[in-house]
Amino acid sequence: MSDCCLLNVFRTFFIPILLALIALGGTACTRGEQEKIHLTFWAMGAEGEHVRELISRFEKKHPDVRVKVQSIPWGAAHEKLLTAYAGQSTPDVCQLGNTWIAEFHAMNALYPLDSLIQSSTLISRDKFFEGVWKTNVINRTTYGIPWYVDTRVLFYREDVLNEIGYISPPKTWDEYLTVARKLKQHFAGTPLKYAVYYSLIFNDGYVPVILIMQNNGRFLKDHYRYAAFDNSATVDALRYYLTFFEEDLAPKSMTRFANLFQGFENADFSMMIHGPWIANELKRRAKIEGKWQTAILPAKHNAVSLAGGSSLIIFRNSPHKKAAWKLIEFLNSTEQQVTFYQLTRDLPSLINAWAVTELKNDRIMQAFYHQLQQVQPTPPIAEWEQIYVKLQEHLEQVIFHRATLPEAIRRLNDDVNRILEKRRWLLSQNLIE
Repeated sequence: MSDCCLLNVFRTFFIPILLALIALGGTACTRGEQEKIHLTFWAMGAEGEHVRELISRFEKKHPDVRVKVQSIPWGAAHEKLLTAYAGQSTPDVCQLGNTWIAEFHAMNALYPLDSLIQSSTLISRDKFFEGVWKTNVINRTTYGIPWYVDTRVLFYREDVLNEIGYISPPKTWDEYLTVARKLKQHFAGTPLKYAVYYSLIFNDGYVPVILIMQNNGRFLKDHYRYAAFDNSATVDALRYYLTFFEEDLAPKSMTRFANLFQGFENADFSMMIHGPWIANELKRRAKIEGKWQTAILPAKHNAVSLAGGSSLIIFRNSPHKKAAWKLIEFLNSTEQQVTFYQLTRDLPSLINAWAVTELKNDRIMQAFYHQLQQVQPTPPIAEWEQIYVKLQEHLEQVIFHRATLPEAIRRLNDDVNRILEKRRWLLSQNLIE
């Protein structure tokens, strides 16, 4: 047979067979990909970028699941989530700041996790910091699993406190105020030197809230229906806080120095109450290594601080809840939490993840570990952030001598009671618990 005839036979018989096999293989690959479960996972800020490395590990362990990660800037996250909820296009799994849990619970957007927790061999309440876990519980039902945690501790210039005779940080309210007054005396005659820095910026100025908690004060009463800022313990805590401004122990604005880090480095102030992100930035930016330290907060009736951080939730309309739960279990394994800390410096929510040498031997971070064992959540209601803004606004009126404390508290209670009007109506109609 000639070469031409052979070529015709090949074209007639073998090429169609080969093309059919290729098509069949392509169809099989497409079908295989379509049969996989596709999860959407929204994460905020830097976490959304860094978590991708962990997701690739998850997909290797669970080849039947594919995860699409969407990273959302924190500034746009709240509005985007509300828009997604309104359009019924929420993701399967999402990172939520734990102060947002109550708001999305009120919209009936979150899937309750208790049955999944009970059947899990990997996740249980006792593995997490108790106060942080409570931020995810509303009316005895759990809606989120802590992913990473934060809280506020005392930052102090160890060298400066040594200069005024203190070899250890203040442990009580009285001692804290005494140290502040001695620092003022120490820097007498030096302009723009303060003992303490308290931020008045929203989401950064939670010191009054912490002090109210430490003094066993109240924010709200009657199942969070009404304001209770006239509670005597609450008033005493606010009066203590305002003392630092009245005695010029704390600056009233950041304009007194270039920035927080430079102010602390220059000892323009020697103490502040802040979170782990500040510790990480100070380690990186400030040239005072070995001169500053952290400690649990000075105590009144207790030494509690805020239970902060982010949690992982499953939205109620997710069609892949079992796969979503597998992802949450994976991200909350000890190995992944340690890796995530190394990638982001976000503090692990699992207690046993703190045994890693990198954290165990870090004196700065050990204060956070001890403080996290003494934390409390803010009131678990959707209106809390509005209430906190009003608290801050009215305290600023007192700080800048535009109102007295009794006037501010009276106006604050009135504002908060108005904020809670809808909540009272919903409760009266049995529309929320």
